[in-house]
Amino acid sequence: MSDQVSSSCEENQNNGIRINRYISSSGFCSRRKADEYISLGQVTIDGEVAVPGSQVLPGQVVTVCGQPVLPEENHVYLAFHKPLGITCTTDKRDPDNIIDYIGYPKRIFPIGRLDKNSSGLILLTDDGDIVNRLLRAEGRHDKEYVVTVDHPVDMDFKKKMEGGLPILDTITLPCKVELTGKCTFHIILNQGLNRQIRRMCEYLGYRVIKLKRIRILNIHLGNLPLGQYRRLTLKEQKDLFHIIKK
Repeated sequence: MSDQVSSSCEENQNNGIRINRYISSSGFCSRRKADEYISLGQVTIDGEVAVPGSQVLPGQVVTVCGQPVLPEENHVYLAFHKPLGITCTTDKRDPDNIIDYIGYPKRIFPIGRLDKNSSGLILLTDDGDIVNRLLRAEGRHDKEYVVTVDHPVDMDFKKKMEGGLPILDTITLPCKVELTGKCTFHIILNQGLNRQIRRMCEYLGYRVIKLKRIRILNIHLGNLPLGQYRRLTLKEQKDLFHIIKK
């Protein structure tokens, strides 16, 4: 009994789960069969061969005979390509709310926001812990956008955008801008003020015609079709959890 209590306390303290229990809870096989795989050296945790008693921490990747294994109660992490006109709210009274649009069979909620008149990447999950950690650390994490404005941009525009502008009773933090065309640019922010890019452009006399988010931290929009979602890969989850722990 004391050994069981000690084992339980150890798992709780480390926020991990014993490798054989992790595998069996996934439905991959029984705990006894999991022990056999472990003894044969056919189980890895983040690429390292597991041994009896090894623990799996959140975000770590487990494989058995080269096949990735997920626990049965794994949280949902989605990347969604939001179209124009969709509101990033869980309020069902809004006919354009993101939850009804996606129609996911499990209760999820968006992480942060993306303007109704903007498109691109937004993350959704049922994991309240990761939402809180991401939002608390929002000012330290990159988000990348592609922007089109109503008249030509130049090096003076780039310099002023990067150096900080007075909006919403504050000065925007330094950011990175790359001019990509006559009226287009990429911008990387690590700040999340309301309608920040639009307000920054307006301050300089520009109007945003098109704004699309293409990256949040290590998650890229890529070629995900407009209006569709995908689950984050195991590697994306692992890297994301590592970043937000910093």
